[in-house]
Amino acid sequence: MSTLKKYKKMENALYARFSARMGSAYRSAGEFSRRVGKAGRQKLTIMFIPHTEKKIFNLQISFFALGGIVLALAIVVLSSLIFTFRFSDTARLLANRSDDLKATQANLDAFRDQTSHLVTAAKRFETALSGTLVRIGTKASAPDTAVQQGDLASFFETGETGTGSVREIGEIKKVTDYLESSVDPLSDLGSLLANQSAVLSEIPNIWPIKAGIGHVSMYYGQNENPFTGQWYIHKGIDISTYRTGDPIVATADGKIVYAGYDKSFGNNVIVQHSHGFFTRYAHLQSFRVYKGQKVQQGQTIGFLGDTGLVTGPHVHYEVHLGTSVIDPLKFLNIRATAAAPGTDGTGTSAGKDQ
Repeated sequence: MSTLKKYKKMENALYARFSARMGSAYRSAGEFSRRVGKAGRQKLTIMFIPHTEKKIFNLQISFFALGGIVLALAIVVLSSLIFTFRFSDTARLLANRSDDLKATQANLDAFRDQTSHLVTAAKRFETALSGTLVRIGTKASAPDTAVQQGDLASFFETGETGTGSVREIGEIKKVTDYLESSVDPLSDLGSLLANQSAVLSEIPNIWPIKAGIGHVSMYYGQNENPFTGQWYIHKGIDISTYRTGDPIVATADGKIVYAGYDKSFGNNVIVQHSHGFFTRYAHLQSFRVYKGQKVQQGQTIGFLGDTGLVTGPHVHYEVHLGTSVIDPLKFLNIRATAAAPGTDGTGTSAGKDQ
């Protein structure tokens, strides 16, 4: 019981001490406030004395008012500094944006120039493609009208599509649409060319001497026999290079149906081709193929010589279609050069046979 009373006394003493200190602090704060208020209410007199004899102007202002004025001026100055810094940052940002805008404008001008070049190139491409398609018969000719697909007739009227970047975007889109619409015609053209290439390789249409060398020493048709002096029908053409050993090539894809020797044609080779064509290569020095062998256009089948009944080294070349004999020059894509019929171009007979 004594211990509880002891703690109670200590609690009361602490409370009393705390209350006394709080009261003292409150009184000190009040006294300080009164002193500050008293000092702040004290007035300053500001006198404006003119140099003339006019009345002196007195201005009385309290310390509180003076402090308020100073605080207001400080706020104004600080606000001015803040706005100045912000304006400087905005000015720098605008300057950077101006530079970016100039660079963007330059890029846009370059883009417009490239767009113009693209339109011009696309127009040339359209003209070439349309002409090619018309020539091969896959597209009707309509030079003054717009074709629904694969034509730039409407594309080149870009003046009505707008101005600025909208116009350029419209032009690019139209070029893209045209190129996409050209895929199918180009694919058809590629297929057609591939088919034509396959057909051309099956028809004897290249020069029978490799690299296109030599000249025609006797043409197809009526000629004078160099041995008898009588006129007869020469069933092929004779091509001479004035020497032996030049490679002789197959003029079309085919199969060897004869490779041998006889008295008139000497070493000779006959090739069977598609579509009823046959070709003969006679008076060869030698041949490097055998009966039944398949050969391709341009493949070497023998070498120019002077075997058989001849007056000089040459190859006798014949083209047969079914049972008919045809002038080989009608199929060759290399024009005969040099001599007129019956001569070698120098006025002398060279490499004729019967």
